[in-house]
Amino acid sequence: MKKVFTFALILSGLSLLLALGLFLTGSGSHTALPVIGGLFLLAIGVRRSPATTSLTYTVLILTAVSVAMYQPQWFIRWGNFELKRLIIPLLQIIMFGMGSQSSLEDFAGIAKNPKGVLVGITSHYLIMPSIGFLLAVTFPLPPEIATGIILVGCSPSGLASNVMAYIARANVPLSVTVTAFSTLLSPLLTPALLQLLAGAFLPVDFWKMVMEIFNITILPIVAGLLFNALAYPGQSRRSIAIQIAVYFGIILLKNAIALVEGSTDFAETVGWNVFWFIGMPLLGGWLFQRWAGGRREIMDSILSTLSMVGITTIIVVITAAGQQSLLQVGLVLVLACFLHNTLGYFLGYWCCRLVGLNEQSSRSVAFEVGMQNAGMASGLALQMGQLATTGLAPAVFGPLMNTTGSMLANWWRSKPPQSEEVPAEPSPVSS
Repeated sequence: MKKVFTFALILSGLSLLLALGLFLTGSGSHTALPVIGGLFLLAIGVRRSPATTSLTYTVLILTAVSVAMYQPQWFIRWGNFELKRLIIPLLQIIMFGMGSQSSLEDFAGIAKNPKGVLVGITSHYLIMPSIGFLLAVTFPLPPEIATGIILVGCSPSGLASNVMAYIARANVPLSVTVTAFSTLLSPLLTPALLQLLAGAFLPVDFWKMVMEIFNITILPIVAGLLFNALAYPGQSRRSIAIQIAVYFGIILLKNAIALVEGSTDFAETVGWNVFWFIGMPLLGGWLFQRWAGGRREIMDSILSTLSMVGITTIIVVITAAGQQSLLQVGLVLVLACFLHNTLGYFLGYWCCRLVGLNEQSSRSVAFEVGMQNAGMASGLALQMGQLATTGLAPAVFGPLMNTTGSMLANWWRSKPPQSEEVPAEPSPVSS
């Protein structure tokens, strides 16, 4: 099999060189097949080495993105159906998956390492928004696209950072806890920071964005947590009852905010929210426990596949919608996102070292700072009506951070700290 992967790498290199030659000789219109074919072969070839296997999914995303750049009309509308309408439901499924693979213990992690959690959350919401703002005002980008860079910086971290922390032999419990709390705080901090830093670029409706973050992120995660409580053994009826009460309170809070903002269907919306985000997850968890015996690996496999398909679809749809803008500012935007991402790693790590956190915790916070929930940022850009402009930065940042994160995690994995005991590896966090 290794020979097959090697052959694919060679063909990939030749195909991409052919594409470059065609472009340099003025035959750019004929580069579609060698570019798409070269990237697809590269996705196969990177499986040759364990150190690069984790890049397979990212290269497949780049392959799909290249198709969207050459044939954007394929991903904008099918008949009378606009594909951008898939983005919010797909994001909710991804966030449900995040919640279903979490539990209340993730939030209890603050009691075990309060300093690490505090430093992680503070670094995340100070460093990335600040870098995003500086890049937005420095790079020659249209205001709507510059806003996307700030939006990425103001978003919470996601599950990808937990996976990288595991690969890097970092402090995985700390990573999971920081992800949980940064997400929990996002309905307040993301709109507030975006309004503060990007208000000069694009009008930001604070309360509307609060509502969208509840709908896109918080309520699906709540649904996932409830599914987790019923699907897998270990939680008492009292714990489940308390969670239902708390999550019902979250639904009431979300709809109370909507009522203040002028909504007139409070009771009906509460009813639907309870049905979809409490009733259905409880029923689904109970059925999964009875029919599948609560075997976590089954649900992990299903949700991981749905998440990968969902993220790829979202990025492709955004790329197709913003193809013309990407052709004009693509290289500048990629450079800005690269600096945003890598400076996040660097500053996150060294801030932790300066305040005395150990190597494992510093590595975890580096990923928590540098890797953002680009999916949520894409959904917010859609709700702002700026998918083809503001949504471009999240679409670029997502694959880029997975590539750099995989490289950094594998490099750190090969360099265990010499002066500190390396903890036993926990079970891998599913993406």
